[in-house]
Amino acid sequence: MATAKRLAAPPLWPVEARLAALLPDLLVFRKPRGSEPELATAQGVLLGVHVTGFTALMDRFSLSCKLEHDMDRLAHIFSYYISDIVEHVLCFGGDILNITGNVLLALWTVEQNQLSDIITLVAKCSLEIQEKFGIYHTREGQDLQLKIGLSAGRISQVIVGDEQRQYLLVIGRDVDDVQLAQRLAQANEIVLSWNCWKLCEQYMFEVEIMREDEAVKLRDMRIIDPFDFDEHFYKCLDYLPHYRTSAGKLLCPLLYYPCPFQRLIFCTAGDILFAFLLSGILRTALELDPDSALEQTLRKHIMKNLLKKIDEGQPTEYISEFRTVTMVLVSLEFHKTAWMLHLCHLIQEAALYISTVIEKGGGQLSRIFMFETGCMFLCVFGLPGDKKPDECAHALESSFSIFSFCWENLAETKLVSISITNGPVFCGMVGAVSRHEYTVIGPKVSLVARMITAYPGLVSCDEVTYLRSMLPAYNFKKLPEKMMKNISNPGKMYEYIGHRRCIMFGRRHLATERNKNHSLLDREKELEAFQMAQKECLHQKKGQAVLYEGGKGCGKSQLLAEINFLAQKEGHRVLPLKLKKADSKQCFYAIQTLMAIFFEIDTCPAHYRQEHLHKQFSGIVEEPLHCLFNDLFFVKFPLSFKVSRMDDLARQQKIKACFFEVLEKAVRETPLIFLIDEAQYMDAASWEFLGTLLSSVPIIMVMTLTPTSTLCGQAQHFLQSPPAVLVPISKLAATSLLRMACWELGVVSIPQELQIYLLRRCFGNPLYCEVLCQDLLSKNILCFHDLQKEEVENSKWETLSASAMKSTACSISPASSDDQELYVCTIKDDVNLDTVLLPLLLKEIAVNQLDQLSPEEQSLVKCAAVIGHSFHIDLLQHLLPGWSKTKLLEVLKDLVDIHVLRWCNKGQELPAEPILVPSSVETEHTKEKTKSEADSPLRLQEELSLPQMEVLEFGVPLLREGAWELWPKAQQTALHLECACFLRDLACRCGSCHGGDFVPFHRFAICSTKSSGRTSRFCSYRDTGSILTQVITDRLQLPSPQDTFQFQTESSRSQEAFTGEYCRTEEEFLDKVNRKLAQTNPKKGMLTTKPCHCREVLKLVLSPLTQHCLVIGETTCAFYYLLESAAASLDLSDNYMVCFNMGQITLAKKLARRALRLLKRSFPWTWLGVIFQTFLEKCWYSCSLSQPRNNPSEKKKKLAVLQQQVHCLSLLRQLYSLEATASSRRFACLAALMQKNSVKELPGEAQVVSTYVALSQFSQNMGDKEKWLHHEQLAIQKSSLCWFSREGLLATAQLMQALAYTKLCLGHLDFSIKLGFQAHEICRHLKKPALENLVLSVLFRSAFLKKKFDLCVHVLKSQWALTSQSHDVLGQACFYSACLDLLLYGKGWLCRPFGECLHFIEHYEHSCILNSQSDVMLGVHSSLAMWFAQDSQWNQFEYHFSKARQLVKRTSASLFGSHGFVRFLECHVLMLQKMPEDVVLHTLAETRRQTLMYFKEFFSRCVTWPVYHQWVSELKAFVMRNGKMSLTNIIRPFDTCLTRIWIEGEFLEENNSFEQNLEIQKFVREADVNRKDKEEIQECIC
Repeated sequence: MATAKRLAAPPLWPVEARLAALLPDLLVFRKPRGSEPELATAQGVLLGVHVTGFTALMDRFSLSCKLEHDMDRLAHIFSYYISDIVEHVLCFGGDILNITGNVLLALWTVEQNQLSDIITLVAKCSLEIQEKFGIYHTREGQDLQLKIGLSAGRISQVIVGDEQRQYLLVIGRDVDDVQLAQRLAQANEIVLSWNCWKLCEQYMFEVEIMREDEAVKLRDMRIIDPFDFDEHFYKCLDYLPHYRTSAGKLLCPLLYYPCPFQRLIFCTAGDILFAFLLSGILRTALELDPDSALEQTLRKHIMKNLLKKIDEGQPTEYISEFRTVTMVLVSLEFHKTAWMLHLCHLIQEAALYISTVIEKGGGQLSRIFMFETGCMFLCVFGLPGDKKPDECAHALESSFSIFSFCWENLAETKLVSISITNGPVFCGMVGAVSRHEYTVIGPKVSLVARMITAYPGLVSCDEVTYLRSMLPAYNFKKLPEKMMKNISNPGKMYEYIGHRRCIMFGRRHLATERNKNHSLLDREKELEAFQMAQKECLHQKKGQAVLYEGGKGCGKSQLLAEINFLAQKEGHRVLPLKLKKADSKQCFYAIQTLMAIFFEIDTCPAHYRQEHLHKQFSGIVEEPLHCLFNDLFFVKFPLSFKVSRMDDLARQQKIKACFFEVLEKAVRETPLIFLIDEAQYMDAASWEFLGTLLSSVPIIMVMTLTPTSTLCGQAQHFLQSPPAVLVPISKLAATSLLRMACWELGVVSIPQELQIYLLRRCFGNPLYCEVLCQDLLSKNILCFHDLQKEEVENSKWETLSASAMKSTACSISPASSDDQELYVCTIKDDVNLDTVLLPLLLKEIAVNQLDQLSPEEQSLVKCAAVIGHSFHIDLLQHLLPGWSKTKLLEVLKDLVDIHVLRWCNKGQELPAEPILVPSSVETEHTKEKTKSEADSPLRLQEELSLPQMEVLEFGVPLLREGAWELWPKAQQTALHLECACFLRDLACRCGSCHGGDFVPFHRFAICSTKSSGRTSRFCSYRDTGSILTQVITDRLQLPSPQDTFQFQTESSRSQEAFTGEYCRTEEEFLDKVNRKLAQTNPKKGMLTTKPCHCREVLKLVLSPLTQHCLVIGETTCAFYYLLESAAASLDLSDNYMVCFNMGQITLAKKLARRALRLLKRSFPWTWLGVIFQTFLEKCWYSCSLSQPRNNPSEKKKKLAVLQQQVHCLSLLRQLYSLEATASSRRFACLAALMQKNSVKELPGEAQVVSTYVALSQFSQNMGDKEKWLHHEQLAIQKSSLCWFSREGLLATAQLMQALAYTKLCLGHLDFSIKLGFQAHEICRHLKKPALENLVLSVLFRSAFLKKKFDLCVHVLKSQWALTSQSHDVLGQACFYSACLDLLLYGKGWLCRPFGECLHFIEHYEHSCILNSQSDVMLGVHSSLAMWFAQDSQWNQFEYHFSKARQLVKRTSASLFGSHGFVRFLECHVLMLQKMPEDVVLHTLAETRRQTLMYFKEFFSRCVTWPVYHQWVSELKAFVMRNGKMSLTNIIRPFDTCLTRIWIEGEFLEENNSFEQNLEIQKFVREADVNRKDKEEIQECIC
């Protein structure tokens, strides 16, 4: 079979060679002749090869549901099967005349005395073809076999056509003989015509005489000594002047070897043979000197669209496509008495007319081929560059015109038959490198040929053509079903009888009915235009017209349906009309139909029509004038004398005057509205009538138009009239489009993956959304889940995505009733939405858009479609061989100008003006932002620059998907491989992050699991049809440890950096930081680290690389880069705990344990295991540290595992820290110990510092003050060894955040604020949102306790900008918790109104994400309880207070846990102070006892938070003092300190002077209470 080396033509071939490869030598070496058809005769031998079983194979594919896949497979089988035969014929010196359907015709042109020798050569060629390729077994079970026929004698050739397009025909008796020999041959047989048998050396052949048919069946050749076939072969070469002798000498020794040995020799000499094939050495026609005259001659024989691609320089493998076309096959059968020359003139005349008519309709005459009694013309509509929306209608109309012409003007024509089919085909190159042809292959090609025989003498079409033509049904006639050879289900057939007048009115109703279940989305502006026109018409008594303009599918018909409903609801009379394209050719058709609807005669029976119309005319139109409407309304009023004396013009004017009078009278009674859908199809006379009517009658006209249509002059005049208003229909907003998708799918929410899928393909078009959703349902790729069913926390990874969806299901959910079942949907696991094919309707729209571009633009768009929705121009240029950067930019500019593509906006590295003003550290970016635009180009790596504005994305819906689907599968694979090769070297961290894997030491872990040193290759494709594929396959593989990029296995240190001494205090640490900054840049305080571009690496490299690997079927490599993409995404979001942040705590623990087990590290399940493991970690691990180190190579491989162990242990520590039980505390402490021991083996100081910082905060949360400060000190000491890379800078930021946190705990608020500013600025530069959010929380708390409320507001603004962009639910909960604190104690400072805060909490109250965060939610519910208590809303207070009471036992001594505990204690005090006395008196003792227990628990748990101790002690003293006094004598400090805050959001606008209007807050009142009751408080504390 064929190899992948067949059609990959060399990129440096000149244009003449590429043209010659498409044509036979008979044309290339032909002498120029005149324009008239002339017969040229020569002696020669013809070889016809017929591939049997191919039609049956196509029929099997046509019955399959996987149409695109089957078409690709079908083209692949035929292309490579026929290419082997072509190459074999070329090696024997044959000239391939044509490849028509499944028949190949070759010619050896020689002198008459050389015929016998050449017949022997051709017979040997035929025998070898049958031996090697006679039977091909397909996987589908249908074998392909060969039938070969030979003839010899006089061959006539003629060229028909004009100066623009010409066609070669080979005719004569011997041509008929070779066709007859093919038909006589059975599968795997060779038949010689009788004339060929008489001319050959008969003694050399073993034959079987077929006397009845006058033919001979060839069985074998007799090799009689001393005959030597090698000598005979070289002898024949002298007869073939255009044969390359060098190639013949190379290939001739192969002819004698038996098949197995021949294949061996073929493989051994494969490189040499492949070199000959690539250079086209088999044909001298490909090595001719440049000749402009010859080039112009050859160009006439090639189709225009193919010439454009050749001139544009597209590689041969880029030309083939899969697309839907319409085929027209014209068969002319002539009388046998016609002379040969006269017959040629008839064919010439027919060819010129057919070519002219077909090209007017957007098609092309592909080829002409002869049969015994006539010829056939194959025409194709919709080839690349020729796609038109109405190609089926054009094909039918053109066919009928050709049918009429041939019958009327071709005298010797015996029979004219035309068949038309529409369907997907392969349009592309078939054959070998040296000789190939552009052809179409598909089941519809076979069907169109069979229809010619089944329905002779007719213009027949299949059902698909009938439906897609959108022509009136009365233009067709259904044909009887007939059996067709090798076609099991041809479908319904129709005869096209041309346009004819039918007694029928137009469609009364609109194309679309109003949806009663769902409202119209985003059409308020359009409806307002109609309502304004309605008011003006009713009040001013003037006609108004509203014309809505929009593309296909934008919702014009839906809008008319809504207007129809609104108008009828208000009592207006509405006349709706839907027009078609054919209606524009009928004069006055629109008005005829509208008036028929008005008179209500369009639906009544024909025999009542005249009577009904007579009643309508009574009292309005004189009876003698009734006969004016006979032809218009298909009635038969008697002709009056008055009308008989009128001419045609007078009658038309009188009819219009009568219509005006009738309509004017009707409008006086009821407002009248004309609704006309698709008004661009209205005829000119109707436009003129409506224009006059609009200016004289107060009527409302509402129409829809498609902007691509060219309107007539009367229509343009109507649009320019003052009463007419043109309203463009806008696109649907993204939220509205997604809501529509939910309606179509019957769900309340859809996953983000599906949202991206729809938004990228729809671009706000509702039709596209509807069709895509229906297609997804039909393909069964969605899973549906019941939203109302309550489920426990998921413990399976497979259901995690569904759970995540349910947590945010209401974001785009429509309104629904309470008793309605609600569902959400997810994508099935084995589905990749990027490779889901478009529905046929949408693909046709996309291909129409693509074919409107130039060949250069089409080629660029197709290559860009392979890369993805967004792409970089360097990779795009890599896929466009021979394109210079200048040419690429010029074509890109043209595409951007017409909005096909658009430049991606480059996001700013930092905000232009930071919201927070840092206290000491500034960034160079903020100081010199004007210089940074020129000095800081976007880079993926230092070696590969990605300048700004070099990334583009598609700006037209469906175009990328439609262009991608045009590629054949083999070429798709080759291009995706090429993209993967280009991106592979860039798939690592950026230069500022010192390279390396996003999963630390990922490739080392991959190699450690393999027994051999070699890594797996991307793919094993060999038979893909492209040289590109094989070259890429040999070099593209998974990254190996030997790849040259930087691992930070040892810290890079500068001699001028830090000295070796450790920092001992925070002040020394900050001094070291400032000194380092000064040494890095002379400008004091400048942060000069390079910006990180890992986000661009993720978007432009890792994510596309994963998709490329999936498309080519390399799941191993796809999984590798998927893990890298996931790690990069989590790293950029400053988060590596997916399940943790989705609230799936149990699942997170389960997965973390499983990961540790895979990493050869165990984690216990029981408390006994915890004790034993703790003993091992303390004893055995210390012993292991004293053991000698492994050699460096082994250690590097262990680092990959060690890194992941540290991450898993860190996750387990945080998971168990969320629970306040003693058991969870033990597990958390063990995980911390194991993490601490493991991190000591890591070589990077930055990660060690980060770990010590995390352990320090963990110890603080656990209330272990000694370990807290100890780990913090260790982190400070280790920080001296950190080089200020990005990783080191991140560790520094973490340490500064920890120090700020520590100072907050200890009450050093000013110092905490200073450190918080510095940490925040570094986080902003590093783009670490999670760490930045934590820094802002610490900074807010410090500023809040310091009563710097203005600073609190600025901090909250920064926090909101951070959390809202990332849609971080937990971050927003922290934000709203802080807003509530500011509302309660901020002396009037307000960031968000209370209603917004409450709405957020109620919306996400049941979110599993927030339910797992007890610390945060304790503060939130306590603050809400305080708010409702001060407003005496005790039911609401009790609800949130009970929530807080449930949470307080599960909290820790973290930042939010301690704050929430304090707020919870304040709730208790406030409850005692403000709750009604009759309620408190019954529960006073119990409430007081519980409150004191909570105070005791606070001091035991929050021992590391002395900043709160004084205030909590005062609260406790108040409670204890409450027990000694009567309740009526209690001093109520909260009466004056908790001021009522306005709930309305306009509070800030109405109250600008907070200090004057509000009372002193709690923190001011606190001092007075302390002074007044100091002695009692001290007593209570004791």
